[in-house]
Amino acid sequence: MALRLQFDRVSRKLLEFNARTFVTTAFLCRRKPPLGPMPNEDIDVRNIDEVEKYRTYNRYFKHAQAAMKKPVWWNTFRGYTEKEDPEHGVQHVNIGLPRHRLSRSRELRERIQILKKNKEDVELERSCRLRKFKINLDQVQETWEKSAGPFHIKRLAEHYGVYRDLFPTAFFLPHIPLRICYGQESDAHVHYGNPLTPTEAASAPVVSFNADEGSLWTLLLTCPDEHLLDNEAEYLHWLVGNIPSGAVQSGEELCHYLPPFPARGTGFHRYIFILFQQDGPIDFQKESRPSPCHSLARRTFKTVDFYRKHQDSVTPASLAFFQCQWDPTVTSTFHNILDMAEPVFEFIRPPVYHPPQVKFPHRQPLRYLDRYRDGKEQTYGIY
Repeated sequence: MALRLQFDRVSRKLLEFNARTFVTTAFLCRRKPPLGPMPNEDIDVRNIDEVEKYRTYNRYFKHAQAAMKKPVWWNTFRGYTEKEDPEHGVQHVNIGLPRHRLSRSRELRERIQILKKNKEDVELERSCRLRKFKINLDQVQETWEKSAGPFHIKRLAEHYGVYRDLFPTAFFLPHIPLRICYGQESDAHVHYGNPLTPTEAASAPVVSFNADEGSLWTLLLTCPDEHLLDNEAEYLHWLVGNIPSGAVQSGEELCHYLPPFPARGTGFHRYIFILFQQDGPIDFQKESRPSPCHSLARRTFKTVDFYRKHQDSVTPASLAFFQCQWDPTVTSTFHNILDMAEPVFEFIRPPVYHPPQVKFPHRQPLRYLDRYRDGKEQTYGIY
């Protein structure tokens, strides 16, 4: 009982001390003068009736605009953001293909005609009423790719920082749908940020896209998160130029395919495919790497520098990307392909050390032999 009374007395004193400290701090903060004039400091609040009235909203709006343009002594939210990010507020430039959009009135006419045709279709009405109507998903996918698809893909690329890291202060709308699949019979498709394993992406993918006859293209695969020495650089994983009419296998392979090798402990890495449309044949002699190219120094790359060098001849038209993190095949890539020691950025706990087993353990616990078992399930004499 005495201990409890003493504890209550100590707790009461601590509460009184904290309350006294809070009141003192608030009083001192109140007495501290501001660093400059405060808003509406020139208004005499004791004589509110004598303050000039705005009367109309337009007059108030003009005064508010003038007050907003006056410099202030405190830091605004815009000032904080500009200090943290120098590129805040910079207008980004569209470097992609022009968008050919139908007129709004024509779109409405076509939609009205489709609705009228559907209402006159008796079989369609009957199948919908009986819940037997089947939607053609391929047609839905095609309609999405032609209408809202490029804008959705652009938002995803902005969310994952693709434009920020590859094309600073620039963007483009991916008008050309890219279909990328790793392996003929696997479901390892590349979409827009889906995770794949290095095992699935061990060999070059099958890439297809719709292209006009006689057109030329350039396909690029790069990773902005993988460089081991320079945070601003990338590693080039694949580069194919002068692709005729969408046939990637017939293009000029400037840098052969290198599988992903995200270092252990660095999390997910982005692997980005960029498709460029060429105005004509391009001499990529300076961009060509020896085959096979297993030197990371030769594969050091910057997409923005590549685009600035060939910006008069190429235009970004599409993109797709996936995410990848470490698995055991990355160790094989470092040792067998890159011929280097594998960098590890996480602590790998070593196995528990046990001293050599003795034949007759003296004064040991009964479970002494458990630490020397092989871990396999015991058969207990049943073979």
